[in-house]
Amino acid sequence: MKIIINSSLMVPIYEQIVDQIKTLIRNGELKENDNLPSVRVLSRELKISALTVKKAYDELESEGFTVTVHGKGTYVAATNTQLLLEEQKKEVETDLEAAITKGRRCGISDEEIRTLFDLIMEELKC
Repeated sequence: MKIIINSSLMVPIYEQIVDQIKTLIRNGELKENDNLPSVRVLSRELKISALTVKKAYDELESEGFTVTVHGKGTYVAATNTQLLLEEQKKEVETDLEAAITKGRRCGISDEEIRTLFDLIMEELKC
């Protein structure tokens, strides 16, 4: 399981872990009953606090993506990948709405916002 932490992002580290594990589940790289690395192992690999990994695992479990069996580890739960994809789309939609609202508050026209969006999308293709 490959998790990459970007400390320059404004997104908390535990959320980055949660988002990446959800993506791995959605893409089928993590399947039902797959065992996740222990909290200690993942914290060592990522060079972060075990409490941060624990918080991410707790979040995943509370959202129904994982199941923790005391003394055995954390496993991927049976999930509806379509439901997961919809949840992620909703998060992106919320972020886009916030960006548009901020742009309008700053006096940027809708056309300029569209142009910025297209420019960013083009840059990210590379």
